[in-house]
Order: sequence, then C-alpha cells, then structure tokens
Amino acid sequence: MDSLDLLKIAAAVLALAVAIIGHEIMHGWVAYMYGDMTAKNAGRLTINPISHIDLVGTIIVPATMYFLPMLLGSDGGILFGWAKPVPINTFTVISRGGYNAAMQVDLAGIVYNFTMGAVAAITLTAMSTPTTADSLFYIFFYIFIYQLLIINIVLGVFNLLPIPQFDGGHFLMHLALKYKINSIAEFYYKYDRYGIIIVLIILMTPLNQYVLFMPVQAIIHLLLS
Repeated sequence: MDSLDLLKIAAAVLALAVAIIGHEIMHGWVAYMYGDMTAKNAGRLTINPISHIDLVGTIIVPATMYFLPMLLGSDGGILFGWAKPVPINTFTVISRGGYNAAMQVDLAGIVYNFTMGAVAAITLTAMSTPTTADSLFYIFFYIFIYQLLIINIVLGVFNLLPIPQFDGGHFLMHLALKYKINSIAEFYYKYDRYGIIIVLIILMTPLNQYVLFMPVQAIIHLLLS
C-alpha cells in the first residue's frame, strides 16, 4: 500500500466521520430547538467521534463495503455507514411542535447530508484535478472533498428510503400519525426492530444498485453538471 492509498483511506474516513456525525448531531439539535434536552444531557451534541461510534454502522459495515471489493479484485469500494443514533424524546418534541416538529427532526440529518453534498460539489468544480506536481495536502483535500460528496449523497438517499428504524421510516410513521392513518404507523412500530436486517439485505444484494447507487449517481451527475 503506497502513500496515495493511505491518503485515500484517511480522506474517506474523515469524510465519513463528517457525514455521519453531523447527520446525528442535526437530529439532536433540531429536537433541542423544540425543548428536548435528551441529546444535550447525554453529551451527544458534540463533534467528538468517540461519542457517536456504533460497532456495526461505524466500523463493520464501512470496513466491509470498502475493503471487500478490494479483496475481490476491484480498486476499492465506497465508505458507507451510520453513527449511533442520538437519543431523542419524541413525546417532548411532539408536545412542543406537533407531528410537524417530529418530521423536521426526522429529516434534519438528510437535509444536512444533501447540503454538505452540494457544498462539496461546488467546491470540487472549482478545483483542478491534482497532478504529481501538487502538494500532498492539496491531493488529500481534493480526495476528501470528492469523498465528502459521494458519502453525503449516499447517506442522504439511503435515509430517504422508507425503512423501519431509519429516518425515512420515522418520517412516514409521523406523517401517518398526523393524518391518523393508523395502519401505516402500526406497521412501523411493529417492524422497527427489523430495520437493520432490511438494510443489510439491501447492501449485500443487487438491490443496492437499484434503490441506492443509481439514484446516487443521478444526483451526483446533476450536482457536478
């Protein structure tokens, strides 16, 4: 493994940390704006990565998705993962702002990811492609911005999926509760615990091409054009 490979890995890990930690902090921050002190009191409105590490989402899944393609002969995979969910007292949020407030909390991380992705795309288009004449810092920064774009758009698209336990599922559940569509809300309550299984099935099967990577490629192409 040469120095360029090390730069790529370091930049990708840093970009992943910025994407997933910011995503979770935004959930807690919006909830805090509606009077929920749970995340703040738990010390989760911090950029300290140690406070947000999840064994599966922050370590196992990213390492598998990045290094497994390399072991199979590819140049490398993509870093994708999630942080430990920020604790939120939904009852407090709803009592202060109704179901609209709960849906704002649900979408806060997604909005953050798409915003960061857009900023990264704008920055990337303003930069020139690195050459061997450029400094290691410039090369690292270019790779970091590139990874920041990809990872944030992947997380944004992924979290829009209506999967129980994840943001898209929570949003649909609160939307259903707002309009008293109890059957949908009960579905998400019932199957919330199985969300991680659905996620792993999507990531480890060809489904990921259709529900994740094709939309991601379309959005990135749009941003860069």
